[in-house]
Amino acid sequence: SGRHRVPRATVQLLAPVGDPEKVICVGLNYHDHCQEQGAKVPKEPLIFSKFPSAITGPFDDIVHPQDTSELDWEVELAAVIGKRGRHIKEAAVLEHVLGFTVANDVSARDWQMRRNGRQWLLGKTFDTFCPLGPAIVTKEAVADVHNLWIRCSVNGQRMQDSSTRHLIFRVPALVAWVSRFVTLVPGDILLTGTPAGVGVFRKPPVFLKRGDEVQCEIEELGTICNRVV
Repeated sequence: SGRHRVPRATVQLLAPVGDPEKVICVGLNYHDHCQEQGAKVPKEPLIFSKFPSAITGPFDDIVHPQDTSELDWEVELAAVIGKRGRHIKEAAVLEHVLGFTVANDVSARDWQMRRNGRQWLLGKTFDTFCPLGPAIVTKEAVADVHNLWIRCSVNGQRMQDSSTRHLIFRVPALVAWVSRFVTLVPGDILLTGTPAGVGVFRKPPVFLKRGDEVQCEIEELGTICNRVV
């Protein structure tokens, strides 16, 4: 109605889903991201997770842990589950998706790639390592989720610039795959992977430091911007 509005500057936007049951992530899911690290294109989705406690707001700070010196960025399209399901058929997946939002899969590369037995979990799930927002855009409002530009900038310098059309496994395939193993419930979040341009594979590598500002944006979905502290 327009009668119940407050100025954006007077409010703090929280993550659109603050405490989901599951935060499911996908690795190596863009062709250009595989190429930049010399990795083979996966034959099946590579699934890992973050703990829900990693979620933070779209404009909140990313806390740089003392335990890492290799903090990195990853802009990602995130799908939000809206309907419970198990063994979901690809053709029925969108019946189970509420909408989409922007995520930053912040990563401590030393913990992801060399420590903790090279299991990814700890390097991915420090507190504040999943900025999310600015809102859930319902699936009906997105013309084609697999044809959106997706970008990340650090201190105003463009680092990632790609399109969701380069996804290896698209949203229907990913949701169907994950639902083979676990029951998906409303509020579950699925991060679908990041394109090329992350810091660790640059020559020389570039990592985030305190004071940096990371902006992640996806066409039609909006922008999140987080300062590293």
